[in-house]
Amino acid sequence: MALTVSDVDRFEAARPRLAAIAYRLLGSATEAEDVVQEAYLRWQAADTARIEVPEAWLTKVLTNLCLNQLTSARARRETYVGQWLPEPLLAGDPLLGPADTAERRESVSYAVLVLLERLTPVERAVYVLREAFDYPHRDIARILDLTEAASQQILHRARKHVADGRARTEVDEAAARRIIEEFLAAATSGRTEPLVRLLTEDAVAVGDGGGKVPAAARAFEGAVAVAKFMRGLFKQGPAQRALAGGSVELYLTTANGGPALVAVVDGRVIGVMCLEITADGIAAFRNQLNPDKLERATRRWAATGHGDPLLRLF
Repeated sequence: MALTVSDVDRFEAARPRLAAIAYRLLGSATEAEDVVQEAYLRWQAADTARIEVPEAWLTKVLTNLCLNQLTSARARRETYVGQWLPEPLLAGDPLLGPADTAERRESVSYAVLVLLERLTPVERAVYVLREAFDYPHRDIARILDLTEAASQQILHRARKHVADGRARTEVDEAAARRIIEEFLAAATSGRTEPLVRLLTEDAVAVGDGGGKVPAAARAFEGAVAVAKFMRGLFKQGPAQRALAGGSVELYLTTANGGPALVAVVDGRVIGVMCLEITADGIAAFRNQLNPDKLERATRRWAATGHGDPLLRLF
């Protein structure tokens, strides 16, 4: 059926919220935009005059499209080359959605997006709809064809899974910057000991190259192993320059609301390293290197100001 101007306007008003939900559910900006477009096609084909609450209808359609995508994504990730990490979003990206409460900010943090991969698709949907968008359980139950009691139980289980991976308190922005500057000084010193002192005992380093660029097939675990890896990663030399494709400028910024180092070569983002910094030290380095997952970051980087780099490499 042909949409009226009012129908189109109503969908466009809902689009930012739908896209933010989809990104949190899928961990991919590209896939999020695809399912939002599919939701629009469903809206276009529907008898909109008979839809009493369009926003609820659109959320239900979008969420179920995402659930289908998550189910197929799990099968695809079994054959994914190396480690899989979400697509990072740089500061100000509209897909980050609302950030007016601590729960909403945390729901899109890179660390939590990684933890959400532990959840079943339904657990992930309940968690995102409740924690990030404050949907009441009666609405979540309608969207997912559950009872309210089931929705509450699923949320409790999902929260526990996420909380188990988020046991430590993170530091404020000023402290994070100081720690990152100390980390870069230690990483370029060529020595392992200063790095170890900055890490938690159970620190982890993960890289996602997607089979497109070199990245470790497995995560590095433990302070010593991570420190040795970082020492090698920041080693200066012509081989490293050739691998990076040129001289690398390293900037400190935010991605998904948390501290991140962005590596740029000739205006192109070649890596986004999201750091999890706690009162005990740096707990995680999650480095997105897959060029397919950095196209959006490169476009946003080109469109915004970012000051001087913290470090130039190679």
